[in-house]
Order: sequence, then C-alpha cells, then structure tokens
Amino acid sequence: MRRYGVIGGGMMGQEHIRYLAMLEGAKVAAVADPHEDMRTRAVAAAGLAAVPFDDHRAMLAAMPDLDALVVATPNHTHRAVMQDLVPTGLPILLEKPVCTTVADCHWMATASAGRRAPIWIAMEYRYMPPVARLIELVRAGEIGRLHMLSIREHRYPFLNKVGHWNRFRHLSGGTMVEKCCHFFDLMRLITGAEPVRLFATGGQAVNHLGECYADGTPDIVDHAYVLVDFAGGVRCCLELCMFAEGSYHQEHVSAVGDAGKIEALIPGPARFWPGQAPRHAEVILSPRAAKAPERLPILVNEDLLHAGDHHGSTFFQHQRFLAMLQSGGPPEVSLADGVVAVEMGLAAEHSLRTGQPVILPMAVADR
Repeated sequence: MRRYGVIGGGMMGQEHIRYLAMLEGAKVAAVADPHEDMRTRAVAAAGLAAVPFDDHRAMLAAMPDLDALVVATPNHTHRAVMQDLVPTGLPILLEKPVCTTVADCHWMATASAGRRAPIWIAMEYRYMPPVARLIELVRAGEIGRLHMLSIREHRYPFLNKVGHWNRFRHLSGGTMVEKCCHFFDLMRLITGAEPVRLFATGGQAVNHLGECYADGTPDIVDHAYVLVDFAGGVRCCLELCMFAEGSYHQEHVSAVGDAGKIEALIPGPARFWPGQAPRHAEVILSPRAAKAPERLPILVNEDLLHAGDHHGSTFFQHQRFLAMLQSGGPPEVSLADGVVAVEMGLAAEHSLRTGQPVILPMAVADR
C-alpha cells in the first residue's frame, strides 16, 4: 500500500483524494492546507483516514513514512512549496502549471537536475479516455500523416477559489497558462514536435467584469484563438470560450491527416449539466475514402465521471503514476514537458496583449 501526502486541499486536491480512495494499492495518509475549511473537506474526501496539517513542512516532519506527494496548491505557490519538497527525495505529482513564470520553471528544472525520485506534472487531459483513443488512432496511422490539429473548449467561467487567485495573471500565470497549458501539452504530444511560432488573439469580454477584490479587478482573458506552427509543418489551432457553459460538448479535438480525420467529442462535468446526469463521449473516425464515418462510443464508469470534473482522467492518471511508483520507471509527463507548456502559455499571453506573433522559444525580454 503506497501512502500519499496531499498538499493543497482545494477543489483539485479533493479530486485527487477522491480518485486515490478508489485506487487499489493507494492510501491518502495526510493532507496539508492552511485553510481550515478546505483542509476539513479534503480529510472528509479521504474518509477521515488522513492526518490533517496546516503546513506541509509539519506534515513532512511528522510523516516520514510517506511514499509519494501530490501538490495541488495555487499556481503562484508552486515554487515556494517545491523548494521544500525537492530535497525530500519523494516522488511528486505536481499539478499543472509547473510555475507561473519562465524563471521559476527554469529554477525548478535546475533544482531538480540529478534528482533520482521522479517529478510527474499532472496533465489530466492526456488521460481523458476519448483523447487517449484519438492519440492511439493518430499514432496507428488511421488518418495518414497528420497536418492539422484543432482543440476547442467551450466551458463555464473559472470557479471561485480561496483568495480569488485564479482571477489574476500575476497569481495564475493568466488564462493561457492556468487553463490552456493542458492544450499546449496535447499539441506537443499529438504532433510529436516542438512549437516554432505562435499567434494569439483574445480578451476579457464577459466574465468577472463587475468583480473587485483586495488585489484589484480581474485581468484574465475569457476567450481566445491561438495558432501554433510546429516543426515539421503541422499547424494547430486552439479556440477557447469561457462563457459557453451550455455547450453539450465541452471539448472538441480534431486531427486531420492526408487520409482522413479523427474527432473526440467530450461532455463537460455532470455537476454543471441539468439534472447532473453523466454523458458519454465519442470518437469519430472519418476516412477520406467514400464510406460512412465510424462512431466509437467511449464509455466511462459513472462513479469515475461523478468523482471529478475531468471525465475520469485524474483516476487514470493516478493509475499510471502508481504503476510508475511500483516499477521504478520514469514519469510519463516530465518536468520538461510541463515547462514547455508554460512557455507556450506565456507566449500566448504575450501575443494576445501585444498583437504580435512570437517566435519560440521566446526571447528573454518577452517572458
């Protein structure tokens, strides 16, 4: 039985805990969060079996027998938390984004160089069953050579978080980092290439306009288009709208090659849908030859759909993370993967605010 310590008991921390409770061979032994209400909810999600702490340093001192750590604290705290965790030598699952600045990401890469225990960056969208099936079909050559990839997310606004940190660029990294690092990671994974040029346009049209906090008024974008050219010639497009919560499919991923097209259609979380009834995803394979598209239903256990907001992907990610702990292999999502996703997000933030394309990797002055 692997004993986990979870640092950060907010919405995402609680999702990790619920899925770990469903995973054979895993146990949440401790939870650390300075916010009493979040800490209490997180311990309840663990079935009251976890020991609560108001500070992760106290948890590490009191629980020397932990086998792994999960970090789900607010984005801007990642560097400070990881300064304490990197020296422990424990395997770490670190929620995306790695950090909110390129400098902090590079600090983490340098500090972790030579570290024997793995750091896995939590990119849940890789493990959504319909997305995983699309990736499998693309790699199997079902659409020939990939030329175009488009990712559309039409969803609800950012949820309320403790301290409202997700309303501000300097705390979250901006929407292109906080939300869209998932999609930039998928672009790299599916194309198997690195980005060379990016252009973004977007703004704040609807969400959070009347809100005011101690830190001021929110400055995050709520809609955007991002175009990315990859080495080798594949072109990618991201379309994001965060005031489209009535959409039947929250995500639509489309990969087009010289022999056909594959689409993944993914419903949003059941708790935001009328009646809270879970809906299943599907993958559509459309060859260029004159025959009907093949519709592949993607069925996921309803308990998994209800336990989190990411179509069961957090559970499947934890299955793979646990397998890594047991086998001693490398992480499937490396720290380097996470750093590039942040760099792409920051490039998109820079482009949409300046109106200029960005050559990747960005010049230091643009970061």
